[in-house]
Amino acid sequence: MSDQTNNLALPYILPSQAQKHVPHNEALQRLDTVVQLTILAERPGPPETPVEGDRYLVGADPEGAWLGRQGLISVWQDGAWAYLSPNSGWRAFFLDTRQLRAFDGGNWKVISLDADGALPMIGINTTADAINRLAVASEASLFSHAGQGHQLKINKADLSQTGTLLFQTNWSGRAEMGLAGSDAFSIKVSGDGSDWSTALVVAPDGVVRMPSRPIVRTSPAAGTASPPSASRTGFTDLHAEQGGFELGAAVPSGTGGRLIVPADGFYLLSLSLSTLTSSGHDVAIEVNGATVIASAGGPASTSPTRQNATTIAWLNQGDWLALLHTGTAQYEFGPAKTELCAVML
Repeated sequence: MSDQTNNLALPYILPSQAQKHVPHNEALQRLDTVVQLTILAERPGPPETPVEGDRYLVGADPEGAWLGRQGLISVWQDGAWAYLSPNSGWRAFFLDTRQLRAFDGGNWKVISLDADGALPMIGINTTADAINRLAVASEASLFSHAGQGHQLKINKADLSQTGTLLFQTNWSGRAEMGLAGSDAFSIKVSGDGSDWSTALVVAPDGVVRMPSRPIVRTSPAAGTASPPSASRTGFTDLHAEQGGFELGAAVPSGTGGRLIVPADGFYLLSLSLSTLTSSGHDVAIEVNGATVIASAGGPASTSPTRQNATTIAWLNQGDWLALLHTGTAQYEFGPAKTELCAVML
């Protein structure tokens, strides 16, 4: 059997031991040193006028009476310095820095609140770092009310900085919302973490924009024309466009390019038709050269006329739109004349 305890090396009182008070008092002194351990400071050498019971951590490059005692706890006891070697897991409060530290076998690591009540970083079930000073790995996080409500506040230094929530897949950004480089609230998304599209912007005055919403205003080339019956007219000019509308290959059996639909969804389509003369005509909005979804037309006329057609239709990404003619007429093409508008709902 050992003559001292395993963890604090407290001496046992042995059978038939003389002066039993000596090991007993030594054990009490050791307990008095390490229980509720408070260290005045970490320093390389002893102070000039120590007080009974003062405890210090011997720092690097020890000197004087502490020479060769680096890393030990030095306690002024009965007019001399006594030394204790800390074990892993010991905790001590350092009065000079107002920090609670734990010994990991080699260093005393800060685990406590600083003097201002702040933690430099904290990791819950994961490791925090200099950027992510609060890190949480959990199935969920709960922020509940204390009183009637609860606010989660994200503050930034100035207008040009960022205050956002970033959503990731395998540590690659996929969606972000908040104040990104301005005081307008925005929502943007990405498929690869590199190329981003802004889906929604709310200006500080409350005005809402959707910069990626598919919208187009297009027309055939400006001028007059009399397309044959059963022919098609495509489009030449995009007068307003966002969200990916573009002109594709030439339409079959006619002139102009196909209007390519950028995304699946319901669309509001509006056809404005301008004729100079007509012997009876009809112009249809046609999808993929096969399906008519709306049309405008009129009887024979020798005077300029205008007709309109509006519809809502489901369109798929990659579908193409063109105008299909029936009958004969002389049309006036161009903006504010014969044109097509489409808006994704």
